[in-house]
Amino acid sequence: MTNNTWSENILFVLVGTTHPGNIGAAARAMKTMGVTQLHLVAPLHYPSAEATARASGADDVLAKSVVHADLASALVGCDQVYAMSARLRHLQVPVRDPREAVADITPRVHENKPVAIVFGREHSGLSNAELDHCHQLIHIPANPDYSSLNLAAAVQVMAYELKMEFDSAIDPGRIGEIRQSVTSDDLEYLYTHLEQTMITIGFMDPDKPRKLMRRLRHLFNRADLDQNELQILRGILSAAEKHHGNDEGGEKT
Repeated sequence: MTNNTWSENILFVLVGTTHPGNIGAAARAMKTMGVTQLHLVAPLHYPSAEATARASGADDVLAKSVVHADLASALVGCDQVYAMSARLRHLQVPVRDPREAVADITPRVHENKPVAIVFGREHSGLSNAELDHCHQLIHIPANPDYSSLNLAAAVQVMAYELKMEFDSAIDPGRIGEIRQSVTSDDLEYLYTHLEQTMITIGFMDPDKPRKLMRRLRHLFNRADLDQNELQILRGILSAAEKHHGNDEGGEKT
């Protein structure tokens, strides 16, 4: 399954949304995590310019969203239906946290079986009749003293967990320059330079080195240096040697 196809079998269903801005915010939360299938059940106000504004660039998610008159029609063809609930109900259905739910969702999606994750109204959630259409409950274990998440936040939590399961790779091109690794030879040059500099500036006694170099080797081996970082360290060492030479009245070469 490619990074672009996993979300095709995962439906986010918003039931009875009362504020159009929440639809836009949910669409934005979905798109940031690569979730694309938005279904709306009897929204109070939609389409809406406010939903588009709050989507902040996730207009494509809104444009392909599907509006249904009732929950049953939104769930046609779904293999499994998960209801998001802030309250733990006294119902004979399994209750999972988002991560456990994703573990259950994963094999179904890999088998191209559509699943639906149903979110209820902002203030009242899902009715018992609507919960009757759902096979499992998902409960976000939030702070028990303040456990109410707004709709977009709940959507974001589920979308994030799905993203981490199906497409957790980080694109290095989006987080800065590509790191160029160092070789063991590069590190040996660094250690030789470091040892010589410490002797030059009087930090290490070559006759009584103790375990200083061994400890420094362990330190830099753990650091996983790249070429840029290595060159910075070499530059610092060279500057320290030069400054020491100037202090003694003679510049080192």
